[in-house]
Amino acid sequence: MKLVGKLVAVFRVAAGLTQAQLADHVSVQVETVASIEQGRRALLPDLARRMDELLDTKGALATAVENMPEVDLVPAWAEQYMDLEREALALSWYDNQVLPGLLQTEAYARVVFRNRVPVFSEEKIAIQTASRLERQEILHRSAPPTISFVIWEPVLLLQLLDDEAHAGQLRHLRTCAALPGVSLQVLPLSHRAHAGLDGPFTLLETPDYQQVAYSETQRGSLLVSDPDEISILSQKYAMLRAQALSPEDTLGLLDRLLGEQ
Repeated sequence: MKLVGKLVAVFRVAAGLTQAQLADHVSVQVETVASIEQGRRALLPDLARRMDELLDTKGALATAVENMPEVDLVPAWAEQYMDLEREALALSWYDNQVLPGLLQTEAYARVVFRNRVPVFSEEKIAIQTASRLERQEILHRSAPPTISFVIWEPVLLLQLLDDEAHAGQLRHLRTCAALPGVSLQVLPLSHRAHAGLDGPFTLLETPDYQQVAYSETQRGSLLVSDPDEISILSQKYAMLRAQALSPEDTLGLLDRLLGEQ
């Protein structure tokens, strides 16, 4: 990624363009160009092709992206995803293990990190929890992204906290569901069809209108920009939303769960 970013910078300078001018010509934000040139953000195939055409680089950038080593396509950590999340125009999020990080209370986030194996130190737990809560800033912006959440019902029933804190988390979900641009749906246990049995994933729309997917495994994370894979996950998410309770019925389910506390 750093090598590709350096190539973008070299070709841009050779063409006599500033980062802002390049960003304007290819219809992205200047921060996107800066992040790519610094190797902090992947150059996606469609954007690489547009840059090649503009900079007259005879397909050099598109070829570099197509031949990225696998180790660079599967980042070891989630920092790159967090950059994308902060800038996203829209997110579509499916979870079947724990609540989405953007919807977690401090107590819930802390206990999730405390359950990690190998264990985190208390200092590391505090740092990770604070970082997770900072990410939730995007929900409260004056112009927030459009975010759709589908959560499998067992996630709501998994009681990692005591009764009071668990109820607090459920109330927090109700509060988040009322935020502008947020849609929350629960896929009930009683439903006989389930399009998300392969595991959780998130779809993002970037500021330059590209589609990216993100998923986590036991030992790493995966960012996907291949159009075929994005299409498959988009179909899965559309089916999950159809199978899940409506946002209104989801609030009713949360109310029933709170009434049982």
